[in-house]
Amino acid sequence: MTAAEEGAATKSQRTHARVREMVLSGELAPGSVINQAVLARELGVSTTPLREALRLLKQEGLVELDAHRDARVTPLDAAEARDLLELRQSLDPLAAGLAAQRRTAEDLARMRAALGSLTSLHAGASPAQLDGHRAFHAAVYRASHNALLVEALDGLWDKTDRYRRHALAAGRSEEEVEQRAAEHRALLDAVSDRDAEAAAALMRTHVETSLGARSADRLAAEQHGRAVHGGGRR
Repeated sequence: MTAAEEGAATKSQRTHARVREMVLSGELAPGSVINQAVLARELGVSTTPLREALRLLKQEGLVELDAHRDARVTPLDAAEARDLLELRQSLDPLAAGLAAQRRTAEDLARMRAALGSLTSLHAGASPAQLDGHRAFHAAVYRASHNALLVEALDGLWDKTDRYRRHALAAGRSEEEVEQRAAEHRALLDAVSDRDAEAAAALMRTHVETSLGARSADRLAAEQHGRAVHGGGRR
Protein backbone atom coordinates (compact mmCIF):
# COMPACT_ATOMS: atom_id res chain seq x y z
CA MET A 1 0.00 0.00 0.00
CA THR A 2 1.35 3.42 -0.98
CA ALA A 3 1.53 6.32 1.48
CA ALA A 4 -1.39 7.98 -0.30
CA GLU A 5 -3.51 4.82 -0.10
CA GLU A 6 -2.63 4.35 3.56
CA GLY A 7 -3.60 7.95 4.31
CA ALA A 8 -6.92 7.52 2.53
CA ALA A 9 -7.62 4.31 4.47
CA THR A 10 -6.82 6.02 7.76
CA LYS A 11 -9.11 8.95 6.90
CA SER A 12 -11.92 6.52 6.06
CA GLN A 13 -11.39 4.71 9.37
CA ARG A 14 -11.46 7.96 11.34
CA THR A 15 -14.58 9.08 9.49
CA HIS A 16 -16.27 5.74 10.13
CA ALA A 17 -15.42 5.90 13.83
CA ARG A 18 -16.73 9.47 14.17
CA VAL A 19 -19.99 8.92 12.29
CA ARG A 20 -20.55 5.67 14.18
CA GLU A 21 -20.10 7.56 17.45
CA MET A 22 -22.60 10.20 16.27
CA VAL A 23 -25.17 7.49 15.52
CA LEU A 24 -24.69 5.55 18.75
CA SER A 25 -24.71 8.70 20.89
CA GLY A 26 -27.90 10.02 19.29
CA GLU A 27 -26.16 13.06 17.82
CA LEU A 28 -27.51 11.69 14.55
CA ALA A 29 -31.00 10.75 15.68
CA PRO A 30 -32.70 7.45 14.77
CA GLY A 31 -34.59 7.82 11.51
CA SER A 32 -32.94 11.14 10.60
CA VAL A 33 -31.81 11.84 7.03
CA ILE A 34 -28.07 12.30 6.58
CA ASN A 35 -27.14 15.14 4.23
CA GLN A 36 -23.81 13.80 3.03
CA ALA A 37 -22.48 17.10 1.69
CA VAL A 38 -23.26 18.94 4.92
CA LEU A 39 -21.90 16.17 7.15
CA ALA A 40 -18.71 15.91 5.11
CA ARG A 41 -18.13 19.64 5.60
CA GLU A 42 -18.77 19.34 9.35
CA LEU A 43 -16.24 16.51 9.59
CA GLY A 44 -13.71 18.27 7.39
CA VAL A 45 -13.51 15.45 4.84
CA SER A 46 -14.48 14.87 1.24
CA THR A 47 -17.54 12.82 0.39
CA THR A 48 -15.37 9.82 -0.60
CA PRO A 49 -14.34 8.71 2.94
CA LEU A 50 -17.84 9.59 4.18
CA ARG A 51 -19.47 7.32 1.58
CA GLU A 52 -17.11 4.52 2.60
CA ALA A 53 -17.99 5.11 6.27
CA LEU A 54 -21.70 4.99 5.48
CA ARG A 55 -21.24 1.76 3.51
CA LEU A 56 -19.60 0.15 6.54
CA LEU A 57 -22.30 1.49 8.85
CA LYS A 58 -24.92 -0.04 6.55
CA GLN A 59 -23.20 -3.42 7.01
CA GLU A 60 -23.46 -2.87 10.78
CA GLY A 61 -27.17 -2.11 10.49
CA LEU A 62 -26.81 1.46 11.74
CA VAL A 63 -27.45 3.30 8.47
CA GLU A 64 -29.77 2.73 5.50
CA LEU A 65 -28.69 3.60 1.94
CA ASP A 66 -30.94 3.57 -1.11
CA ALA A 67 -30.08 3.26 -4.79
CA HIS A 68 -29.66 7.03 -5.09
CA ARG A 69 -27.13 7.06 -2.23
CA ASP A 70 -29.53 8.87 0.07
CA ALA A 71 -28.76 7.92 3.65
CA ARG A 72 -30.59 7.92 6.92
CA VAL A 73 -29.96 6.58 10.39
CA THR A 74 -31.70 3.25 10.91
CA PRO A 75 -34.81 3.83 13.06
CA LEU A 76 -35.17 2.14 16.42
CA ASP A 77 -37.00 -1.12 16.00
CA ALA A 78 -39.06 -3.09 18.52
CA ALA A 79 -37.99 -6.44 17.05
CA GLU A 80 -34.30 -5.56 17.20
CA ALA A 81 -34.65 -4.32 20.78
CA ARG A 82 -36.29 -7.62 21.71
CA ASP A 83 -33.61 -9.63 19.90
CA LEU A 84 -30.83 -7.76 21.68
CA LEU A 85 -32.51 -8.30 25.04
CA GLU A 86 -32.97 -12.03 24.43
CA LEU A 87 -29.31 -12.46 23.55
CA ARG A 88 -28.15 -10.52 26.57
CA GLN A 89 -30.45 -12.49 28.86
CA SER A 90 -28.41 -15.55 27.92
CA LEU A 91 -24.90 -14.20 27.35
CA ASP A 92 -24.52 -11.68 30.18
CA PRO A 93 -25.32 -14.23 32.93
CA LEU A 94 -22.96 -16.70 31.25
CA ALA A 95 -20.16 -14.12 31.33
CA ALA A 96 -20.87 -13.25 34.97
CA GLY A 97 -20.86 -16.91 36.02
CA LEU A 98 -17.59 -17.58 34.21
CA ALA A 99 -16.10 -14.41 35.71
CA ALA A 100 -16.86 -15.69 39.21
CA GLN A 101 -15.06 -18.93 38.38
CA ARG A 102 -12.07 -17.49 36.51
CA ARG A 103 -11.48 -13.97 37.77
CA THR A 104 -8.00 -12.93 38.82
CA ALA A 105 -6.87 -10.29 41.30
CA GLU A 106 -6.27 -7.98 38.34
CA ASP A 107 -9.81 -8.57 37.09
CA LEU A 108 -11.23 -7.65 40.49
CA ALA A 109 -9.10 -4.52 40.65
CA ARG A 110 -10.40 -3.48 37.24
CA MET A 111 -14.00 -4.09 38.29
CA ARG A 112 -13.58 -2.14 41.53
CA ALA A 113 -12.00 0.78 39.72
CA ALA A 114 -14.83 0.85 37.18
CA LEU A 115 -17.47 0.61 39.91
CA GLY A 116 -15.85 3.50 41.77
CA SER A 117 -16.14 5.69 38.67
CA LEU A 118 -19.84 5.02 38.02
CA THR A 119 -22.29 7.89 38.15
CA SER A 120 -26.07 7.56 38.09
CA LEU A 121 -27.72 7.62 34.68
CA HIS A 122 -30.57 10.07 34.18
CA ALA A 123 -32.19 11.62 31.12
CA GLY A 124 -29.53 13.47 29.14
CA ALA A 125 -26.69 11.31 30.44
CA SER A 126 -23.38 12.22 28.85
CA PRO A 127 -21.37 9.83 26.66
CA ALA A 128 -18.78 9.69 29.46
CA GLN A 129 -21.42 8.54 31.97
CA LEU A 130 -22.62 5.81 29.62
CA ASP A 131 -19.00 4.82 28.97
CA GLY A 132 -18.53 4.44 32.72
CA HIS A 133 -21.29 1.85 32.90
CA ARG A 134 -19.90 0.09 29.88
CA ALA A 135 -16.47 -0.04 31.54
CA PHE A 136 -17.90 -1.88 34.55
CA HIS A 137 -19.74 -4.43 32.46
CA ALA A 138 -16.74 -4.83 30.16
CA ALA A 139 -14.59 -5.60 33.20
CA VAL A 140 -17.02 -8.37 34.14
CA TYR A 141 -17.01 -9.71 30.59
CA ARG A 142 -13.21 -9.73 30.41
CA ALA A 143 -13.02 -11.60 33.70
CA SER A 144 -14.78 -14.51 31.97
CA HIS A 145 -11.58 -15.09 29.99
CA ASN A 146 -13.65 -16.21 27.01
CA ALA A 147 -12.54 -14.10 24.04
CA LEU A 148 -15.45 -15.01 21.77
CA LEU A 149 -17.99 -14.23 24.48
CA VAL A 150 -16.35 -10.87 25.19
CA GLU A 151 -16.40 -10.01 21.48
CA ALA A 152 -20.07 -10.93 21.16
CA LEU A 153 -21.08 -8.90 24.22
CA ASP A 154 -19.07 -5.88 23.08
CA GLY A 155 -21.01 -5.93 19.81
CA LEU A 156 -24.34 -6.25 21.62
CA TRP A 157 -23.42 -3.34 23.89
CA ASP A 158 -22.74 -1.15 20.86
CA LYS A 159 -26.10 -1.92 19.29
CA THR A 160 -27.96 -1.49 22.60
CA ASP A 161 -26.58 1.99 23.32
CA ARG A 162 -29.20 3.66 21.12
CA TYR A 163 -31.95 1.83 23.00
CA ARG A 164 -30.50 2.84 26.37
CA ARG A 165 -30.76 6.47 25.34
CA HIS A 166 -34.33 5.90 24.17
CA ALA A 167 -35.24 4.53 27.61
CA LEU A 168 -33.39 7.28 29.48
CA ALA A 169 -35.41 9.94 27.66
CA ALA A 170 -38.41 8.87 29.76
CA GLY A 171 -36.47 9.51 32.97
CA ARG A 172 -35.68 7.27 35.95
CA SER A 173 -36.81 7.37 39.56
CA GLU A 174 -34.31 7.65 42.39
CA GLU A 175 -35.47 4.23 43.55
CA GLU A 176 -34.50 2.76 40.18
CA VAL A 177 -31.11 4.46 40.28
CA GLU A 178 -30.39 3.17 43.78
CA GLN A 179 -31.50 -0.35 42.83
CA ARG A 180 -29.14 -0.41 39.85
CA ALA A 181 -26.25 0.74 42.03
CA ALA A 182 -27.03 -1.98 44.59
CA GLU A 183 -27.06 -4.59 41.81
CA HIS A 184 -23.62 -3.50 40.61
CA ARG A 185 -22.20 -3.81 44.12
CA ALA A 186 -23.82 -7.21 44.67
CA LEU A 187 -22.50 -8.46 41.35
CA LEU A 188 -18.96 -7.45 42.25
CA ASP A 189 -19.31 -9.20 45.61
CA ALA A 190 -20.55 -12.42 43.95
CA VAL A 191 -17.68 -12.45 41.47
CA SER A 192 -15.21 -11.70 44.26
CA ASP A 193 -16.66 -14.57 46.35
CA ARG A 194 -16.43 -16.93 43.34
CA ASP A 195 -20.17 -17.55 43.62
CA ALA A 196 -20.95 -18.33 39.98
CA GLU A 197 -24.62 -19.15 40.58
CA ALA A 198 -25.28 -15.89 42.41
CA ALA A 199 -23.33 -13.85 39.86
CA ALA A 200 -25.30 -15.33 36.97
CA ALA A 201 -28.64 -14.80 38.74
CA LEU A 202 -27.80 -11.20 39.63
CA MET A 203 -26.76 -10.43 36.07
CA ARG A 204 -29.92 -12.02 34.68
CA THR A 205 -32.08 -9.78 36.87
CA HIS A 206 -29.90 -6.80 35.96
CA VAL A 207 -30.47 -7.37 32.23
CA GLU A 208 -34.20 -8.07 32.61
CA THR A 209 -34.71 -4.70 34.32
CA SER A 210 -32.16 -2.81 32.20
CA LEU A 211 -32.63 0.28 30.06
CA GLY A 212 -32.53 -1.98 27.03
CA ALA A 213 -35.45 -3.96 28.43
CA ARG A 214 -37.40 -0.76 29.14
CA SER A 215 -36.80 0.43 25.60
CA ALA A 216 -37.95 -2.90 24.17
CA ASP A 217 -41.18 -2.65 26.19
CA ARG A 218 -41.80 0.96 25.15
CA LEU A 219 -41.19 0.28 21.47
CA ALA A 220 -43.43 -2.81 21.53
CA ALA A 221 -46.20 -0.79 23.18
CA GLU A 222 -45.80 2.01 20.64
CA GLN A 223 -45.88 -0.48 17.78
CA HIS A 224 -49.02 -2.11 19.18
CA GLY A 225 -50.65 1.29 19.60
CA ARG A 226 -49.94 2.24 16.00
CA ALA A 227 -51.35 -1.09 14.81
CA VAL A 228 -54.54 -0.66 16.85
CA HIS A 229 -54.94 2.96 15.83
CA GLY A 230 -54.32 2.15 12.18
CA GLY A 231 -56.78 -0.73 12.28
CA GLY A 232 -59.43 1.47 13.83
CA ARG A 233 -59.27 3.92 10.94
CA ARG A 234 -59.98 1.35 8.25
